[in-house]
Amino acid sequence: MMANAAKVAGQKILIILHQAHSRAGRVGRKLEERGFTLDIRRPPLGDALPETMEGHAGVVVFGGPGSANDPDEWVRRETDWLAVPLAEDKPLFGICLGAQMLANHLGGQVYQRPDEMVEIGWYPLRDHDAEQTFGPWPEIVYHFHREGLTAPDSCKILASSELYPHQAYSLNERTVAIQFHVELTQAMMQAWTVRGAHRFDLPNAQGKRQHLNGRLLYDRPSELWLDAFLDKWIGSSSIR
Repeated sequence: MMANAAKVAGQKILIILHQAHSRAGRVGRKLEERGFTLDIRRPPLGDALPETMEGHAGVVVFGGPGSANDPDEWVRRETDWLAVPLAEDKPLFGICLGAQMLANHLGGQVYQRPDEMVEIGWYPLRDHDAEQTFGPWPEIVYHFHREGLTAPDSCKILASSELYPHQAYSLNERTVAIQFHVELTQAMMQAWTVRGAHRFDLPNAQGKRQHLNGRLLYDRPSELWLDAFLDKWIGSSSIR
């Protein structure tokens, strides 16, 4: 775990969630273990985002049920707001919807495959991080998305999958985004497989049993990756 934890005690991490019942899960817990305080905002419910990141050590933008291409005003507003941490060179970590919003903000694209194939369940991840800046990456990860993204040319592709070539990307060592989910606790997965069960009939989606059994088989490498990632992502920037 990151050294100099005393130096980050009380520093805030901005946590952006997109539903009333959403939680920061394992990402939030591990940030708190490192001495950070979570400042949780939910833009779809009317929460404002800060005009400056001066009071925050970094930001994590989580997933949600919608699309980064949705016409909702809060989607446009939140996507535009990403200019704030980028301009101030603050660590930014996008997960699923957060990764898609960042791609749109940077000039990439968010799209649905013509065959409507999805990744909902556990699927192999292909490591393209030759320098292992944020690796080693887990071999099989948990997905819950209907759309993919194309990262802009300014970004480095870190990982891909069979269906979606841009699964993880970075603008630099502080700005990183992933399409898959490393934040889920066991309780969160149980909830997702109930609330999201209607999506299990989509092309290529796995059933509930595969979701739950897969956690027993594949989750531990994702947790180990998250621990190493957080230390690299937030460590050097938050204790200046």
